[in-house]
Amino acid sequence: MANVYSLDGLLIFGVLLVCTCAYLSKVPRLKRWLLAEKQGFWGVLYKASVIGTRLHIPVSLCCVALAFYVLLIK
Repeated sequence: MANVYSLDGLLIFGVLLVCTCAYLSKVPRLKRWLLAEKQGFWGVLYKASVIGTRLHIPVSLCCVALAFYVLLIK
């Protein structure tokens, strides 16, 4: 289980948040429901979805690198 208070746990949490929000932005009903607001907590989710869709190659490489880190090194 990832510990959010360590740096690697925070990185894993951030990458998973960006990947999840990017996936949710591709579903039309969820995009209108969750990602319509651009301020506050929902704004953070919206911005994470924008990062995930615009930078999908670096985000996916980070996700693979963190997976190898968790499985092999940690």
